[in-house]
Amino acid sequence: MSERVRALAALLLSIGLAGCHWLGHEREPDDHAARPSSRVADFEAIAPDWVSPEFTGDELDSVTAWTAPDGTAWLIVSAKGGNRLQVLDAETGAPLRTFGAVGERPGALRRPNGVFAVDDLLLVVERDNHRVQVLRLPDFLPLATFGETDLLSPYGIWARALGEGEYEVLVTDSYMSDFDAELPPALPLLDRRIKRFRVEADGAYVSARLEQAFGDTSAAGALRMVESIAGDPVNGRLLIAEEDARAGTALRVYTFAGEYSGRNLGFGLIRAQAEGIALWACADGSGYWIATDQFADRSVFHVFDRHSLAHLGAFASKRIANTDGIWLRQAGSGRFPDGALFAVHDDRAVAAIAWPRIADALDLRPRCE
Repeated sequence: MSERVRALAALLLSIGLAGCHWLGHEREPDDHAARPSSRVADFEAIAPDWVSPEFTGDELDSVTAWTAPDGTAWLIVSAKGGNRLQVLDAETGAPLRTFGAVGERPGALRRPNGVFAVDDLLLVVERDNHRVQVLRLPDFLPLATFGETDLLSPYGIWARALGEGEYEVLVTDSYMSDFDAELPPALPLLDRRIKRFRVEADGAYVSARLEQAFGDTSAAGALRMVESIAGDPVNGRLLIAEEDARAGTALRVYTFAGEYSGRNLGFGLIRAQAEGIALWACADGSGYWIATDQFADRSVFHVFDRHSLAHLGAFASKRIANTDGIWLRQAGSGRFPDGALFAVHDDRAVAAIAWPRIADALDLRPRCE
């Protein structure tokens, strides 16, 4: 661990907050949180286009999309209970392959959570290896790992290409003072909830360095339980899901530089728990944010205007519940010519909804033109 991380761990222990989250736990800190029924929410009902076969025991979490060299659209899904990745056909939900085994060596995984595909790289957050692993697609060739000296209990990830072979990677770090009591650290210790890395890839060579660690320490802007994160560089925003219902679950709106903006998106609308976040983006800066409200009986997906952040409506399906990760693929395909939303269903499957059906139900734009 780095000296800063060692100091943080020592401080947590010195004030009597034992049972630290980064030591490794099979469950998440919010697994047993009481959540209301989705009957408290208003939404439009939309049936999914398909629901994949179930992967019982794999405990699926996050999903990302990638287009293979042969044109096949892949969904790559983290299976944290199985310590592996599941690869599905995005057109049908059919399983294509699995990758990974439990361990610390290159290509092995421990509690994989956030996944993000950018160019031909797949970034996989491993909570219990306290790192991000970099794999080269389509072969899932292990290239490197990073973050071991900076990450305590990493969960979510968002990335973007800055230029050829250069990437910005943001990772949420939800270290806890007492895991079993679901007790976050005191506010002054939440100043490193998000870690910003600069990653460079040149063939088989990958390097990464920590550029910034940030997090607001005020009661209004602090990130007590954090996982999902998504960025909008065009509008200078980061949306970060605050999962702790005791503090008011919502999306914290940060500037792209890492400062709390003073806004909390979805406060009072998101009633169970804020989870997966996705952006439907047009080149002119317009579009829509989609935020998940993780009810156990039915996930409710709230839609907000990308620019004004005004709430535009919500939708849900009887066959999609308890959703962690979501991914919105705007690129067209044979089955989904105008894109689709993919959502993890109850830790064991993935569901797809064509974007035009969402747009029609909520009177949104079906395409950017």
